[in-house]
Amino acid sequence: MTKEEHIFYWEKQVDEDFDCANVLYKAKHFAQSLFWAHLALEKLTKALWIKNNESNTPPLVHNLLRLFTQTNEEFTDEQLIFVNEMNSFQIKGRYPDYIESLEMSVTKEVCEEYLIKTQQMILCLREKLL
Repeated sequence: MTKEEHIFYWEKQVDEDFDCANVLYKAKHFAQSLFWAHLALEKLTKALWIKNNESNTPPLVHNLLRLFTQTNEEFTDEQLIFVNEMNSFQIKGRYPDYIESLEMSVTKEVCEEYLIKTQQMILCLREKLL
């Protein structure tokens, strides 16, 4: 596969994953919503990683902050803080006992704020992919 095909591979499901995050938000599954929001960001960040690195295979990690720093792109401190916060949803969203504790701690308002910031970050990452 070409570099462009590898980028497309990672980018093609971002909208669907973010749609899943929104469906879960509407169903009041806030922690799971943010797990899917993280997944959308992760895939888009891996596409950007491929664009800016020689290899077409991004690291097999879920840590957004690590991936962001390896893209060689400029991000604001606010953006880096946000993606670091989003990391907690990918870890805890994978284990049932953590999901329960997250569901109890993530309010509708908190989830909505993270989804808005995720949408903004998706737009930012897509601009960097151009």
